[in-house]
Amino acid sequence: MKISSLLAASVLMAAAPAFAGDIEAGEKDFKKCKACHMVVSADGEEIYKGGKTGPNLYGVIGRVAGSYDGFKYGSGLKEAADAGFVWTEDAMAAYVADPKAWLGDNGYATKSKMSFKLKGGGADVAAWLASVGPAVEADATTATD
Repeated sequence: MKISSLLAASVLMAAAPAFAGDIEAGEKDFKKCKACHMVVSADGEEIYKGGKTGPNLYGVIGRVAGSYDGFKYGSGLKEAADAGFVWTEDAMAAYVADPKAWLGDNGYATKSKMSFKLKGGGADVAAWLASVGPAVEADATTATD
């Protein structure tokens, strides 16, 4: 009986979205990013008002790096896009801590337009971005169908 309960709990945990960071803290920490970035859904809903110097970060978790239309990326993220690299929460957290180092560590050119380094809270920001992205909306729609 214990084994079937543990198995059922494991299945439920695997089906739920897992966020490594603190979503609420990430939303607060995003204020450090809003000078350059906004979060606006595909239908135009403004989730977080911000600048347009950097790309819109709606849907960035799960999106190919350097692929947001209308934004000119540095050579490092262009190389990541060409390689088909897809952002994960862990990768985003590492990237925002030190963009040039992350690019170099992953075999891409270290040229990045992002000069800001988020000294702490990267995992939280990545978790928040994932929580407001289209994958979460799709999961919610599926759950209510």
